Amino acid sequence: MKRRLTVLLALLAGLLVVPTSARAVPPAASVAASASASQQVLSPTPYMGWNTYYALGGDPTEAEVKSIADFLVSSGLRDAGYQYVWIDGNWAAPTPRSSAGDLVPNPDQFPNGLKPLVDYIHSKGLKAGIYTDAGPYIPGKCGLGSHGYYQRDANQFAAWKFDAVKVDYLCGIAADLDPKTVYTEFAQALRNNASGRPMIFNLCNPVTSPDWGNYPEEQQSTYSWSYAPAIAQSWRTYTDVGFVGEIKFKDVLRNYDANARHPEAAGPGHFNDPDYLGPELGMNDEEFRTQMTLWSAAAAPLVIGSDVRKLSKTSLGILSDRDVLAINQDSAGVQAVRVGPAGTKETWVKRLANGDRAVVLLNRGDSPATLTTKASSVGLSGDRFTLKNAWTNQVTESAGTISAAVPAHGAALFRVSRATGRPGVPHVVAGLPQVTKVGGDAVPAGVAPVVAGGDEARVEVTVRNDGARPVFSPRVELAVPTGWTARPVGKAPKLLTPDSSATLAFTVTLPATATPGSSTLTATTSYEVTGKGRLRQETATPLVVAPAPPDGGVVLSHHDWISATSGWMSPTVDRSVGGWTPISMLGQEYPTGLGVASPSTVRYYLGDRCTRLTTTVGIDDAVRNVGPEGGTSTFQVIGDGRVLFDSGVLGRDDVRQADIDLSGVRVLDLVVGDGGDGGYNDRANWAGLNATC
Repeated sequence: MKRRLTVLLALLAGLLVVPTSARAVPPAASVAASASASQQVLSPTPYMGWNTYYALGGDPTEAEVKSIADFLVSSGLRDAGYQYVWIDGNWAAPTPRSSAGDLVPNPDQFPNGLKPLVDYIHSKGLKAGIYTDAGPYIPGKCGLGSHGYYQRDANQFAAWKFDAVKVDYLCGIAADLDPKTVYTEFAQALRNNASGRPMIFNLCNPVTSPDWGNYPEEQQSTYSWSYAPAIAQSWRTYTDVGFVGEIKFKDVLRNYDANARHPEAAGPGHFNDPDYLGPELGMNDEEFRTQMTLWSAAAAPLVIGSDVRKLSKTSLGILSDRDVLAINQDSAGVQAVRVGPAGTKETWVKRLANGDRAVVLLNRGDSPATLTTKASSVGLSGDRFTLKNAWTNQVTESAGTISAAVPAHGAALFRVSRATGRPGVPHVVAGLPQVTKVGGDAVPAGVAPVVAGGDEARVEVTVRNDGARPVFSPRVELAVPTGWTARPVGKAPKLLTPDSSATLAFTVTLPATATPGSSTLTATTSYEVTGKGRLRQETATPLVVAPAPPDGGVVLSHHDWISATSGWMSPTVDRSVGGWTPISMLGQEYPTGLGVASPSTVRYYLGDRCTRLTTTVGIDDAVRNVGPEGGTSTFQVIGDGRVLFDSGVLGRDDVRQADIDLSGVRVLDLVVGDGGDGGYNDRANWAGLNATC
């Protein structure tokens, strides 16, 4: 793991020579019938397991791997399907080969070697995976490489009785090799190993992604799909989904989108691989549930990146949900595709082996929303459909509309089939409580609402009936924190006819002493269904109560923010992102401000108390010590959804000063965007940040 991080940082620091050309690659072969029968037998459905890379945060050891294997068994994860225990990079000795040319495990980490550890893993009813690189070992740059030893290493892995091999490309790019050529050679060596042992081949080419530089197309991870299905059981489709100890939701979406570019390449025995699952490594429970939903719909390998021994019951439950895993493990091996346009609200559909459809309603936005599609849009015909919510196990019947109330950064997952027999329970969607106004101001669409002590807010819950039968006497009760009040506005209807909805509203008042931080609004929606009595659904929405607004002349970076994000690492007060150096632009240091990486949003509550903000924005001088990739950003100051300042695209030699009128602004967002070139060198600064309040 340290080796991977070292190489990534070396790329950032300009220490690793980036190849500018590659040997010519023959035209890509058709993917249609690319996987051999033997490959299909090895992994007819996406393999599942655990990997050391993100989980352990250092050099893996025999004791740690054994402990993980034990926990996979005792927790039930093995029985849920997580079979592979995968030892990632940095397992080899400092000098990775013996004088005879054999790979040597690090004796400090694996005092008994690898064969006894593999035997232990097998004794637990699990399988074992190992790591190498397609390039050569290069002292000081790459700690382990198999180039020149492919057959010898394949034979050795088989002799150790490994069941899977992950082959990286960090040494390959450092040696300017052609990935298709060397990966094809390695695949042949694995198939021809002296023991005749079947081993899964995970082709991993993550660093040659657009985020890391301007590589020739044939070297990029986004090109692997064109040749990998013929030689591998899985292939990485983009860069790493995070850093050691840090997997963020925005990067989960980035990797999912890249993985979705070529769904035709996936099928039984060969799968697109968007990288590992990251529970509790930077995402909240809702965001991780969304990752699990997307990876399952994508027919992706499910490999856990976290230390499973430390996971909550909620995370373990998400990982082992039977209905969700059944969609991932469906024998058709079909990858989900998007139906309709890309945007904040999306629909994805996966055809299942029995003709059913797995339907994902994805909410990429920062506020809850009800998402809707039609059965006809996902390839089903008829007038009655059974919907099984894969996460809640609720089974309902729809007349053709598929809807769900989806939290911010959430995803609903349904298994949809044609209904038969007696009519089922109508599909009624109980909306999530949504703040639509604070005071007299509307909350902008897609923006997370913010309230403060003394505020009065309008909260709405929309109830819709997608069934073929009416439902009667819909009611909503809204529970609020102690000391708050919720008063209904208007009257509820007597019934909801099919394909209709009603919005029930409340006026919520906060006491002046409302405690800053996260609170929850909980709605209990009930309705009468003929023959079923009164049914109930409970939905909840988190709500941020803002800290006190600034007062007087303040440095805004020294004031408590509501929330703050950074493209990598975290926003840093009065230092460049990462906190390594003072804020510096064009040789001038600034004592105050914020350092971030794009994309970033830092939100402050001003409460209509401030009149002016001055700041200097630009790219930190730290990027002058790294490669040419990235180093451009955009800066916007947004007040209550209205753009107050826009820098345009700024490069390494650009600095822009801003003097902004904050009159009437309640919530302020400082937004940094990527200038369009990708990369991790967009180290952006908000210098000064002097506010008059």
